[in-house]
Amino acid sequence: MTNIKSDRLIAYGIAAFLTGLLFGAGLTVSEMVNPEKILSFLDIFGAWDPALILVMLGALIITIPGFQLIKRKDQPFFALKYLLPNKTVIDKKLITGAALFGIGWGLVGLCPGPALTGLVTLEPDIFIFLLAMLAGMWAFNWLPKSAK
Repeated sequence: MTNIKSDRLIAYGIAAFLTGLLFGAGLTVSEMVNPEKILSFLDIFGAWDPALILVMLGALIITIPGFQLIKRKDQPFFALKYLLPNKTVIDKKLITGAALFGIGWGLVGLCPGPALTGLVTLEPDIFIFLLAMLAGMWAFNWLPKSAK
C-alpha cells in the first residue's frame, strides 16, 4: 500500500522541477537572463528593444487560459490545495514593493527569476545581484512587524 501524501509530494517535486526547468529554458531562449536585453527594453528613448513585450504576451497567452482551467477544478493535480493569491487590495505596501522591485530591475536589468537562471553563466555580476537580494530578504526579516 502506498502513502498518497508521499506519492503526491514526489509528483509535486517532479512537476515543480520540470516547470522550473521549462521556465528557466524560456528565460534563457528569450535572453531575459541578459541584463543588457532588459535594459535596452527600458531604454525607450534610445536603442529600444521591444522583445520583452513579446515574452510578456507569450506568458499571458499561457497564463490566462491556465487560470480559467484551474478555476474549474477543486484540487490541483500534484498538490493538496491551490496556493493562489487572495489579496485584492492595492495598498501602500504593494505600491512600495512594486516600486522598489522596478527600481532595482531598472538599475541592473535583473529580477530574481532570471538571476537564478543566469547562475549557470557564472557571471560575477549575477552572483553580486543574488547576494544583494539575499541580504535584502534577510534585512526585511529584521524589520519590525509594523513596518512590514
